[in-house]
Amino acid sequence: MAELDIGKHCEIKDCNQKDFLPFTCDACSGVFCLNHRSRESHSCSQVHEQQEVVVSNSFISYQCAFQDCNGKELVAVICCHCEKNFCLVHRHQDDHQCEKLQRQEPRMSATKELVQKIVESKKNTAPSGHRKGAKNSATAAKVALMKLKQRASGDKAIPQTERVYFQLFLPKEAKDSSLAAFFCNKWTVGKVIDSAASQAGLKNNNNVLTAKKLRLCHPETGDALKMDVTLLSLLDQPELSLHNGGNIILEYLDNGTTGLDDVTAYIPSC
Repeated sequence: MAELDIGKHCEIKDCNQKDFLPFTCDACSGVFCLNHRSRESHSCSQVHEQQEVVVSNSFISYQCAFQDCNGKELVAVICCHCEKNFCLVHRHQDDHQCEKLQRQEPRMSATKELVQKIVESKKNTAPSGHRKGAKNSATAAKVALMKLKQRASGDKAIPQTERVYFQLFLPKEAKDSSLAAFFCNKWTVGKVIDSAASQAGLKNNNNVLTAKKLRLCHPETGDALKMDVTLLSLLDQPELSLHNGGNIILEYLDNGTTGLDDVTAYIPSC
């Protein structure tokens, strides 16, 4: 009778012991005897490769420069104004009390003084009859814009040069009647609505087919503005009479409704 070939030899050259119940390494798939079954005992090649990967993937963390903050980031987050590194929480000028931002505070005080002088001069100026016109309207618009900038809220990441300010009159069912806010002039009307709804804490079901839709409406005509048009293109159309620092209405409209019937319900002075 022929002998049965049972078992396998250990793959360690200096061992080569035949084991009837050999062990297969789950990492390198090698066959070993009882004495060399562990990864350490047979110097498993896969373990060495994993260790090399861990060493090669070591990283440098960047410490936040804000006082008493222990935050770290995998990449440098440099403030373009003070050129210091911060964590994501303190990356904005306001959040890390940027020294460059503090130097601009005197300018804000000067702006407030200028606004006050303009307001007082308007009060002390006698009515000029027919000379009231475009010049007075332009001055009033500048004053309104400066006042709006002092209390408006919005995404601080938007550059100052791209901000458009509105006195946003909210839906009748909202808790507040209006909100001072700013948006990016590159945004479409649809994105402005999303941002405004978030700031005002309003339900936004614009993605629900059968629900009422939040729409931005013209403060004088009540017409709903097109969703895919940018703020910059709207401001560039003189016939629309929309301007930075002006009024605009946010309201829920039924599907198929093109605008509001009565804007005075939102802006009594219109």
